[in-house]
Amino acid sequence: MSRRQINPLRPLTEDERAALTRLSRATAVAAAQVIRARLLLAVADGTPYQDAAQAHGRKSGDAVATLVARFNKQGLDALPPRHGGGRQPHYDAAARARILREVQRQPTPEQDGTATWSLNLLKKALRQAPDGLPGVSTFTIGQVLHGAGYTYQANRTWCHTGKVVRKRKAGLVTVTDADAEPKKS
Repeated sequence: MSRRQINPLRPLTEDERAALTRLSRATAVAAAQVIRARLLLAVADGTPYQDAAQAHGRKSGDAVATLVARFNKQGLDALPPRHGGGRQPHYDAAARARILREVQRQPTPEQDGTATWSLNLLKKALRQAPDGLPGVSTFTIGQVLHGAGYTYQANRTWCHTGKVVRKRKAGLVTVTDADAEPKKS
């Protein structure tokens, strides 16, 4: 006999159930999110915490209880993995915005020594700028760019994912992939 649940799962809304069902079947999402969605759906269907945990490859129902309590407070925001330890991120939103502004600026060969950005050249430009970041690393710049949806292209440039410039008879046209955001998440 299982013990009484201290913090039972609140009733799910239709939107939450649909989002959890979609997430539980996703293949391009972090495995931890998929398992969490499946655990919440199992608990919503009346499965005890311990049975839900064992059915989805977990040992303890206590982690399911913690997940349920967090879901009751935060909703679907409780599913993505949170900071897992280690050093806290050093750069705040303003510093990240400064990095993105520098990437969006077209480099000048006279001032920057290049026509396209690389991580090392971005680091150099950010460290030397009067309003720059004197201790920024290439790793941090790469993390900020990936978080903002940029990818490193074969022509050694950073481009925003889902947007591409195509040559047409009428001239250059920017084409946007409507499915880029769902593919990234």
